[in-house]
Amino acid sequence: MAVCVTCGNDYYMAFEVRTVGGGTYTFDSFECAIQKLAPVCEHCGTRIVGHGAEVSGRFYCCAHCARTADAPIGFEVRDAVGAYPG
Repeated sequence: MAVCVTCGNDYYMAFEVRTVGGGTYTFDSFECAIQKLAPVCEHCGTRIVGHGAEVSGRFYCCAHCARTADAPIGFEVRDAVGAYPG
C-alpha cells in the first residue's frame, strides 16, 4: 500500500501525481491532492480548483477576487468567456 503525503493514510487505492517540475506525490484522494498542489487565491485564501484568474503573476479563484488586484490601466477581468462586458 502507499501512504498519502497530505494526511498520512496508508491506502490500497492511492495514486501518484507527477508534476511538470519533476515532483512525484502519492495521495489517497483528490481532496488531499488539491490541498497539497492547488494554488491559493491571493484575495480570499480559497484553493483554486478551476481555471481561476492571474493578474500580474498573482492568482485568484474568480474575477471578483482578481478585480481587487492593482491591475494595469485598461485591464479587464470577465467571469466567463463571452460575458457581456456592460
